[in-house]
Amino acid sequence: MYDEQPRDRARANHGTQRESRGVLEPGAGHIPSMTTTSVPSATPLADALQAAVAHQDDTALLSLDNAVPQSARDRFTTLLAIYALHTSPLDEVGDSARYQHHPVVAGIKQRCEHLWLDELTAIELPDGIDGADPIAAMRALAARDRLPAVYKWLARSASWDDVVSFLALEGGPDAGFDDLVASCQVGLSGSPKMELATNYWDEMGDGDPDAVHTTLHDQLVDAVAMPRIPVTDQPVSALARAAFGGLLATNRWLQPEMLGALGLIELQAGPRCRLVLQAFDRCGAPQAAYPFYEVHAEVDPRHGRDWLDKAIIPTVEERPAWGERIVRGALWRSAVNAAFLTDVTVQLMGETPATETPATGQDPRAAAA
Repeated sequence: MYDEQPRDRARANHGTQRESRGVLEPGAGHIPSMTTTSVPSATPLADALQAAVAHQDDTALLSLDNAVPQSARDRFTTLLAIYALHTSPLDEVGDSARYQHHPVVAGIKQRCEHLWLDELTAIELPDGIDGADPIAAMRALAARDRLPAVYKWLARSASWDDVVSFLALEGGPDAGFDDLVASCQVGLSGSPKMELATNYWDEMGDGDPDAVHTTLHDQLVDAVAMPRIPVTDQPVSALARAAFGGLLATNRWLQPEMLGALGLIELQAGPRCRLVLQAFDRCGAPQAAYPFYEVHAEVDPRHGRDWLDKAIIPTVEERPAWGERIVRGALWRSAVNAAFLTDVTVQLMGETPATETPATGQDPRAAAA
């Protein structure tokens, strides 16, 4: 079992989706029916938990006291439901939020996360990357899979429908990134806190409500008529990728890993956004689709450099024990994202990428088999 205390050291692929343990594979759901059907649910724990919380049924909730997820899909769907109680707008979760720290909910959360953390910590750094040198390791991880094949395919040959399907699954380079940055800065000081504040202010459009990144993403969604893909139709790797931010944001002791994971996102987003823009140009995308990706293509390379220079370097100088953990968080993000991109490549391109992922030097499916 993973030691909970920190240490110093798109389209549904109907009928063929792979159910892994979700390490390297990663909507408003309906309230599950309380009637019994002849078709077993793929997410029995998630369904039961969501129903109990939605109906504020304490008896039903207490019956889940020792429940465990039945599959990777069940695990990540359950975690997404729990993370929503912690981080979603109150207008969405309503009175259910009062169950955020219910002992049964907390126990289910801990059991699901221990399984996941055991898998994540089994991932090893690729040869040639030394976690004892956090800055060099971060740069190396970012460079090794900066331009995955699926982004090049988008830029060069994907149909417009395929572009939209990919974007619907990807969610942009920083879905929820503003809230993650806000959570990550808690307890920091000096240059790291100022850099995360600067980053957050950029997410807020530098004070212009029309330029807030979530507003720009909403405009993108409307412009391309982006579909909302139900959780049930997303690959397990997409669920893991969506849940990863919640894992970091709701576990205070994972702040070093969170700092590394968010830094990796900033280091990689710019070049990928430029390829999405090339796909827009080639396919004749509507003008309202452009601003969201244009702003990230322009500013994220600078944000990546500043995150390293002004957030990570001063943090490691002040807290040397955080260095390898920051790299570990970046490695986790790289692996979770690589699995997602592998599945999307199979779904949309109809081919399996090379079995050795650039970021980890390992098959992204191996630890999930």
